[in-house]
Amino acid sequence: MQDYRKDFPILDQQVNGYPLVYFDNAATTQKPQVVIDALTEYYRTVNSNIHRGVHHLSQLATARFEEARRAVQQFIHAPHAHEVVFTRGTTESINLIASSFGRAFLHEGDEVVISEMEHHANIVPWQMICEERGALLRVAGFDDDGTLRLDELEGLLSDRTKLVAVAHVSNTLGTINPVKRIINLAHDRGIPVLVDGAQAAAHIPVNVLALDCDFYCFSGHKMYAPMGVGVMYGKEKWLNAMPPYQGGGEMIKTVTFAKTTYNELPFKFEAGTPSVGDVIGLKTAIDYVNGIGIDAIAAQEHALLEYATEKLSHIDGIEFVGTATEKAAILSFNLQGLHPFDVGTLIDQMGVAVRTGHHCTQPVMDHYGIPGTLRASFAFYNTMDEVDRLAAAVEKAAKMLR
Repeated sequence: MQDYRKDFPILDQQVNGYPLVYFDNAATTQKPQVVIDALTEYYRTVNSNIHRGVHHLSQLATARFEEARRAVQQFIHAPHAHEVVFTRGTTESINLIASSFGRAFLHEGDEVVISEMEHHANIVPWQMICEERGALLRVAGFDDDGTLRLDELEGLLSDRTKLVAVAHVSNTLGTINPVKRIINLAHDRGIPVLVDGAQAAAHIPVNVLALDCDFYCFSGHKMYAPMGVGVMYGKEKWLNAMPPYQGGGEMIKTVTFAKTTYNELPFKFEAGTPSVGDVIGLKTAIDYVNGIGIDAIAAQEHALLEYATEKLSHIDGIEFVGTATEKAAILSFNLQGLHPFDVGTLIDQMGVAVRTGHHCTQPVMDHYGIPGTLRASFAFYNTMDEVDRLAAAVEKAAKMLR
């Protein structure tokens, strides 16, 4: 694969006297220069509020904002641009759906089904709305290798189930869940499905039309775009049936003290001034990813995952957490007898950045009876040499701590 590292200026630096190795891509990806330039150019030449002005800058900003919406539509193969709603990120997207869908369709005694491997952002909003509405949250487990128990999830589906919410890719285990199969099982019973795509959109092809999911959520900052922008895709029929999430400007047609009428899609769900520059940055990031090719990215990251798994397996006392057959480029592990925070702190001193802790998946840690893991997560700009650096640093840290 072509060397794209030169496109990412942040990677060309030293940490503690060592060249930076950045393996925390599941938390956030680094930004290519073209995205940084797009942000700078927007604020330098275009900055204006959108949809509300007749002057030149407002019209230009509006045009670029809506171009970004169409770029997202094409990237995820959504049928309509108005089914793409911009949010601050995956967390806000899921909260929007939980609140709005829940107020419209959840009643006392109803159920929402999720999995044991979900990120807190796909657990807590459902707990909150279920408590508010008197509904019940049901949880499907996973096997110790990190594979979702599909039969268990299927067994939870009933006439009381109003929605299934599941991660496309686990941010801790790396498991790629069989979301198409889950969607088919749910749709056979007339149940809509939300897919948390935060860890999928930048790494594997996403086609919401082929999946036939009812909702799909992801964040820009995990796919080389700025922080502060995310996407909520929803089928038109559901978005039309759901009430607004927030009130204010943009999401209205008319306002009087007697009555407010709401705007059409997608504006009904986009109250207030959006982060216009970040949305434009998201389009630039999508263009950048498309220029490389999502299949090429997936192949490079899979090769990194396989090499890292083999390389680290030779370290004495290593224990991998999440070994499902279908995995994205996320590798969680521990060293016997050592706390992940201690190991992570030491390898940072050698210029290697990984995530340590529970990764906002405390139920996953409870499943294994551990406080957390070290997590190395890869992007296409990472290299095999960097994996060698990771393995050497982990081995050295283990010797120092034992």
